[in-house]
Amino acid sequence: MSLFRVAARAALLVPMLLWAPAVQAGVGDLLVAPTRIILNGSRGTEIILNNIGDDVATYRISVELRRMTPDGMLHDVTDPDAEEQLAQSMIVYAPRRVTLAPREPQTIRISARAPKDLPDGEYRVHLLFRAVPPPSPVEAPKDVKGIAFALTPIYGVTIPVIARFGNLEAKAGIANVKLTQAEGKPAVSLELTRAGERSTFGEVRVMKAGIKDPIAVQRGVAIYTEVGQRSLTIPVDEKYASSAKGRVTVQYVEPSDTGPLTIAEADAVLN
Repeated sequence: MSLFRVAARAALLVPMLLWAPAVQAGVGDLLVAPTRIILNGSRGTEIILNNIGDDVATYRISVELRRMTPDGMLHDVTDPDAEEQLAQSMIVYAPRRVTLAPREPQTIRISARAPKDLPDGEYRVHLLFRAVPPPSPVEAPKDVKGIAFALTPIYGVTIPVIARFGNLEAKAGIANVKLTQAEGKPAVSLELTRAGERSTFGEVRVMKAGIKDPIAVQRGVAIYTEVGQRSLTIPVDEKYASSAKGRVTVQYVEPSDTGPLTIAEADAVLN
């Protein structure tokens, strides 16, 4: 049998939905900052890429569409609706491909160009930064007969880009707070609700009287406009595991220009 060697590439894409203080994040040798973009009207902004590796690297930048499910997962969109197509068409950015020397930064300019008579609302895409592997010769192993596969990881980072037009509002709520188990350890399960014209994003904290820090915390919690409810399970910090039961206060806190803003709060008793 003839010997064939097929080079296959696996894409490792990491969605970056992080709490505000984490102003940069990355995977592989790529750092991206910031990790979440809000475009208010037609005013643009900049994203900084940085190659922290020891070799020259090339990255391709593209727009992706993803939808959130009630469990918080994001899935690729294969059948975009009219609003998603509109969001994809209005996002403008440059350059779309960059080659960076080690420790070299690059600025990506991004803005939203709204068509005439655009309805007020929130429009979202995800920007994908994907490494382009350098070409390399493929040598057939001498001891293999048939088809051989060589897997080359392709690293990528995705960040949400949200364009908002108009005076948009959102309300959030917290319900069904319970003590449960996650991987055999104490955790707090709850449901977040959202209503209004925009998404919400922030940190969920489980507070207990007499303890300064949250006994459980989940950062980077978004509820996008396609869902009105999201289920969440937050592991209890190990040092508070033995004292998790009892009355707690759960807060959903958004970052703002004036500091953290509590947009939802609920009291519960964990049994």
